[in-house]
Amino acid sequence: MIGGAGMLLAASPAQAADISYKTECIPPAISGLPPVEGTTQVQLTAPAQAKVGDTVEVVWKTVAAASKNPDVLDLSKDTVQPTGTIKLGGAATGDLKMEGPRQNPPIPKNSAMLLSDMKGSLKLEKAGDLTLTPDAYNINVSKPISTDTKCTPKETVKPGATIKVTDGGGTTAGGTTDGGTDAGGTTDGGTDAGGTTDGGTDTGGTDAGGTDTGGTATGGDTGGTDAGGATAGSGGTGGATDFPGKEVAVNFACKSPGPASIESKVTVNAKKNGGSYGLTVKTAKGVMDSPADLPAGALKPSMQIVIGGADKGSVAVTGPGNPDPLKTGKPVDLPDMTGTYKPGASGKSTLTPGTLTIDVTLGGSKINIPCTVKGAVKASLELDTTAQQGGASGGDTSGSGSGGAAAAAGGGTASGGGLAATGAEDNGALRALGLVAGTAILLGGAVFTFTPWRRLRSGR
Repeated sequence: MIGGAGMLLAASPAQAADISYKTECIPPAISGLPPVEGTTQVQLTAPAQAKVGDTVEVVWKTVAAASKNPDVLDLSKDTVQPTGTIKLGGAATGDLKMEGPRQNPPIPKNSAMLLSDMKGSLKLEKAGDLTLTPDAYNINVSKPISTDTKCTPKETVKPGATIKVTDGGGTTAGGTTDGGTDAGGTTDGGTDAGGTTDGGTDTGGTDAGGTDTGGTATGGDTGGTDAGGATAGSGGTGGATDFPGKEVAVNFACKSPGPASIESKVTVNAKKNGGSYGLTVKTAKGVMDSPADLPAGALKPSMQIVIGGADKGSVAVTGPGNPDPLKTGKPVDLPDMTGTYKPGASGKSTLTPGTLTIDVTLGGSKINIPCTVKGAVKASLELDTTAQQGGASGGDTSGSGSGGAAAAAGGGTASGGGLAATGAEDNGALRALGLVAGTAILLGGAVFTFTPWRRLRSGR
């Protein structure tokens, strides 16, 4: 077996050879950028001879990465870490995992990527010629979040070094990986924005472009009259005009670059105005930590409130932008969101939190982060409604907000055209977002976009 146990030997004199191979680097999906092709030049250093039972060290020096740091953003000191894989052949088979320290000088825009040397160790357990061939590698950037660019060979690569292993009484086996960690990095800030990136898996999140477009939410009863909402009484026959909702817990599944899963307390309140209701929706405090210094008005929330019970449809509620500039790492509270519900049916109608969307606008470009409801959700409010001409009854009653009706919450279904758009306006907008106020990094042709998220906490 090839392993990392035993004492490290500097065996016979080391050998070093430069190997060049065509390489394709895959940007994170959120970037919307195509793969980048270039030439990687690697120098492997390993002992020329060793004995069975020895543990030897292999060094991977990246003489030239497949691409430069583009003319977008300077990379700070000690923010870049490489990991890679060496293929074993001949006297052993398997992969040797390589890892370098997170050490680099400042890397200016439009200059060569400077990667630290990667090292790995293996225990020799079979006599013969053991070949070492450089293979895929990963470049992890830790700021503003941990994000990866994955690079793989696009041609057959020649061995970069050969160790002549003499018989020392070892056992025969193939090989196992050691000496490093899988290519990829740990995503900072938030749960699964993303998580630990396993080598070879495309990171950077799901494409924020999404596929849902247009439409209104129909679907069944999303909360029912027993879903725990506050009963508003007879909302259409006079008397009370203010109808406070109950705080309900909501789990959201967000598309990249948002967190994979967040939780919040949400309250839907209503105020009767003629035959319609003015809605005010409150979410949790401390939705996230600001990913960068953001100017006032750069971050705006919106939500789709799903109508159930006697009535069907959705109501878009929107909030204003952040009133004050936001500082990097400081908690962000979403402002209250408001909208108007015009009933389309008479009876007991429920209002349930649906898709939450956070829009960030920087330098004229907008990134859209949709967070759909995951699992069952109780209705926050129940109203006695009276049908109004032009009211809901299966449609979006507001005609405003961040793009049509939401996917139904708590078991409803979405149909028709007009579901909230789940991505940026187009590919160009994502590329243009390219990176204002330090919220994204372009590295090796890959855009690394922000958001160190914190789980949404208890409600107001």
